[in-house]
Amino acid sequence: MTIKRKNTVILSLLFMSLPAFSQVNGLIQVRAVASDDTQSFQDGGIGLYRHGDSSDSILLSQGIIDFKADLSSAWRAHAVVNANQEPKTTLGLSQAYLQYQPLVNSRYKWHVKLGGFYPSMSLENPDIGWTSPYNYTNSAINSWIGEELRTVGGELSIKRPGKRFNSKHSFSVSAAIYKGNDPTGTLLSWRGFALHDRQTTFNESVQFAPIAALNSDELRWQANQVLPFEEVDGRFGYYAGVHWDYLKRSQFRFYYYDNNAEPSVFNRTTGQYAWHTRFSSLAWLYKLTGKTRFIAQLLDGKTEMGANKLIYNRFFSHYLMLSHKAGKHRLSLRYDYFKVDDDDTTAFDPNASHGEGLTATWRYQLTDTVQIGVEGSALHSFVQNRPGSGFAQRISQQQLMANAQWRF
Repeated sequence: MTIKRKNTVILSLLFMSLPAFSQVNGLIQVRAVASDDTQSFQDGGIGLYRHGDSSDSILLSQGIIDFKADLSSAWRAHAVVNANQEPKTTLGLSQAYLQYQPLVNSRYKWHVKLGGFYPSMSLENPDIGWTSPYNYTNSAINSWIGEELRTVGGELSIKRPGKRFNSKHSFSVSAAIYKGNDPTGTLLSWRGFALHDRQTTFNESVQFAPIAALNSDELRWQANQVLPFEEVDGRFGYYAGVHWDYLKRSQFRFYYYDNNAEPSVFNRTTGQYAWHTRFSSLAWLYKLTGKTRFIAQLLDGKTEMGANKLIYNRFFSHYLMLSHKAGKHRLSLRYDYFKVDDDDTTAFDPNASHGEGLTATWRYQLTDTVQIGVEGSALHSFVQNRPGSGFAQRISQQQLMANAQWRF
């Protein structure tokens, strides 16, 4: 059964069992966008924003239904359905998993997740359906995680709560094994990082601009899109993480991820290589006051594809964010830096890229369920392979959005 058919079956079962769910929440967000005339990567262009010259003036940016159900005292089901309007109207699952958390007579707590879910690397996306309460456009790091990274497997977490040890410090460790995510690294190599809030569902592909290197004999079977959650080589990947929390004032997360892919394996039917991608992620949140917080994250890794390191790239990104809440208002400002270094000797396929962006967001909570906001963002980028396809190597982009959000 294909991933798309599996997703359809799961989605149908979820809707048929709605009365059994103990909690159903949702979010609908629409936006009006004014942007430059650069075509978005979603439409096969070189633009690094989600919206570009083909965006409607008003569109659905987030449609999320979050299902949670207590199956027993220890088992819980969780699923997130996402609706998107572009690049085409779609409905699919971005998360679907079971969680086992037994009631134990111990000062330590533990739980297991089984299914499809995000690794808990981000401190930027704690809101419903892995959305951000700060900016409407995610950082470059979490834009990439939202489009190319998902755990389809099992995760074990063990927590040492500070309260149970009369301590100001809480710690937890997590480890996971999974399959899928073999093409992870494709977008970073041929498009570079991007800035958006579009989450890829399990049945979707992500496009990128035409790449001249794909006309070569070595890469002629590669598709001009990535299926990020496809299993190509049959091998398991893994990650491990550590969380440290000091009085809910300072939160620190470190993860090491390795998809353990065999880079010489290729699925000619789908046009997908297995990319061996591994990286470290470091995230920190610090509450300067009760209403002001500083958030930062750093990502450093490498990816390779093909025999004898046909493509071998290192990638790096970080962001710094300051967010302040005053009554019903929240103001957030974020700076992003990102780059990909081409470290192979394949001259016909240049992969170097870099860029930086600045995003400022104002949100206003009209009622308990309705929020409005405005966001302005600017970025400039360099991508080495653009001229080979007739595009400018360096571009600057700007984007202004007005958002309205309703929760239920």
